[in-house]
Amino acid sequence: MKKKDLLTLFEYSAEEIGGVLNLAAKLKEARGISENGALCGKTGVLIFEKPSLRTRVSFETAIYELGGHAINLPQESVGMGKRESVEDVARNLDRIVHLIVARTFAHDTLTRLASSCSIPVINALTDLAHPCQALAFGQTLEEVRPNEKLNITFVGDGNNVCASIMVLCAKLGHRFTHAGPKGYEPRADLLRKCDEIAATSGGDISQTADLGEAVKRADVIYTDVWASMGQEAEAEKRKQAFKSYQVNAELMAKAPQNAIVSHCLPAHRGEEITSEVLDSEACIAYAEAENRLHVQKAVIVHLFS
Repeated sequence: MKKKDLLTLFEYSAEEIGGVLNLAAKLKEARGISENGALCGKTGVLIFEKPSLRTRVSFETAIYELGGHAINLPQESVGMGKRESVEDVARNLDRIVHLIVARTFAHDTLTRLASSCSIPVINALTDLAHPCQALAFGQTLEEVRPNEKLNITFVGDGNNVCASIMVLCAKLGHRFTHAGPKGYEPRADLLRKCDEIAATSGGDISQTADLGEAVKRADVIYTDVWASMGQEAEAEKRKQAFKSYQVNAELMAKAPQNAIVSHCLPAHRGEEITSEVLDSEACIAYAEAENRLHVQKAVIVHLFS
């Protein structure tokens, strides 16, 4: 049987995504050491090339609660691609552990890991995609707006988080709009692919530089930092490009009265989002952060089913 991974949400059907979200809700309700025991007697390795708070803690907790043992391997310990080739790292881990969770700069590193081993590999964030974040967003939407087709506006950079939320929306039939300055749109091939998926799911994918128009009918407004990890040298240039795309009280006033807002965190308060909005009752960012644990447990159970 072909092994399962979670590299991007493109490889998952709407039914699979729905199944993961349903299972995540059940695991959340029965929080604690899972009777499922999907990882009983098994070990998961976490390889992180980038800093992490929510991802590392939620994955270590998920592995523990599923009966397994987590080993954290920071990049300086592994030297993946320097001390040892990506393929050799994968081949060695394949013979010793049962699961790899990887947070890498290049998506290509992740795909090379996955193609060089027979154990499941989970994307804990790459420059292309952040599927676990999108799934946590999906679970949170089901909690606050169950069974609704929503207008979701992503404000800012068309980055990895934006791309994964766009795929989620396309698969599940939501209407997705990216609002950002010219030159910072999601990749054209990803936009095109999501547009094709949305045509069959009843969703819609669009892109605009007109922020006011984009939030006019938004049920959900989502944002992320203007300069992601690895883009620090571009921080000032991006600050200038995005300065009129801040999610603040003035912008929220242009959206429908019951609009909600989220952020994948960490947030740069006073830049892409104000504290007033992030700390408001309309914000679901911290509920989404909590749901990282539950969707990741559900993904692991799915991969080992």
